[in-house]
Amino acid sequence: MAVELKVPDLGESINEVQIGAWLIQEGEYAKRDEPVVEIESEKATVELVAPVGGKVTQILKKTGDTAAIGAIVGYMEASEAPEASATTAAKGAGAPSASPDTEQRVMPAARRALAEAGVDAKEVQGSGPGGRLLKEDVQAHVAAAQAAAPAQGSREEEIVPMSPMRRAIAKHLVNAQQVAALLTTFNEVDMSAVMALRSGHKAAFEKKYGIKLGFMSFFVKASVEALKEVPEVNAEIRDDKIVYRNYQDIAVAIGTPKGLVTPVLRNAEAMGFAEIELAIAEFARKARENKLSMDELRGGTFTISNGGVYGSLLSTPIVNAPQSGILGMHTIQERPVAVDGEVVIRPMMYIALTYDHRVIDGRGAVTCLKRIKECVENPARILLEI
Repeated sequence: MAVELKVPDLGESINEVQIGAWLIQEGEYAKRDEPVVEIESEKATVELVAPVGGKVTQILKKTGDTAAIGAIVGYMEASEAPEASATTAAKGAGAPSASPDTEQRVMPAARRALAEAGVDAKEVQGSGPGGRLLKEDVQAHVAAAQAAAPAQGSREEEIVPMSPMRRAIAKHLVNAQQVAALLTTFNEVDMSAVMALRSGHKAAFEKKYGIKLGFMSFFVKASVEALKEVPEVNAEIRDDKIVYRNYQDIAVAIGTPKGLVTPVLRNAEAMGFAEIELAIAEFARKARENKLSMDELRGGTFTISNGGVYGSLLSTPIVNAPQSGILGMHTIQERPVAVDGEVVIRPMMYIALTYDHRVIDGRGAVTCLKRIKECVENPARILLEI
């Protein structure tokens, strides 16, 4: 009996998706709950898993096609795994003992890339699930070969459609610029105290909680204190009203190959340092594996973005509407600063707060950023809430 492969419900605001790479091709076997095809929405990429163990008998929607929520993209036929019978038959025929599933699987996008580059699939090592050969693997292989070859000029161009996520990011950020009255204020933070605290307790912290103590948890906790003091930074405009919250849901920006995602730390005001670090690490893992759920990405009252991990010294982050504020962290750089009338070298970080001037006045924005600076430079303030 045919089993339908349907586009899952990805949230009330999503009506259409784009079909990504088929991980299992027609005629191939998939185990129950094994990813079959990638589904790309405007917010995240999810994997549609096999509802039963069996073969994919028909693919209705190819990579790049669009499909509505609930649409049938393919069919499967429930059956037993073919490994045992295939191996037995191979042995009986005197062939090497091997399962058909060990053969290299080439994804459609990778197949096209191989053809364009004139490269044999056997020359490229696959990095996808089960050793599947991805487009990125081919591109990396070609880039490495070009780097080793003598330099030659190129005038080639590649035109590819924007993914649903990239289209949504573009639309969302342009809308934020057009609707909100955005301004950015800056300050700098002496990271000496936090770095000393981390250095003195990192081993005990990791031994107890199984996670490293990072900088982000300090900035999350500092932001919570700042948002309590300046509640308008934690507010949003809804129609002709301003909505103030007595809780802090902090969205943390995480970069992925397909775009920036902002999973949310719900009720961050109630979380400890270890809880924050563990949650962020789990978000990062899920982001890499396209496992973030829509609930994890939905909402947020304030966002923190750390451009410092990419080496950014200073930037003006864009507010994630309908939020009213976003904190930008940057790289830590040793610089000469004046302390008690003397010039000393300290690890310094520029921080930026972009805010919606419709909700937040300059005084409130500066006060909020200064409060974050004070809490990071003197972490005891976070614990004492002073």
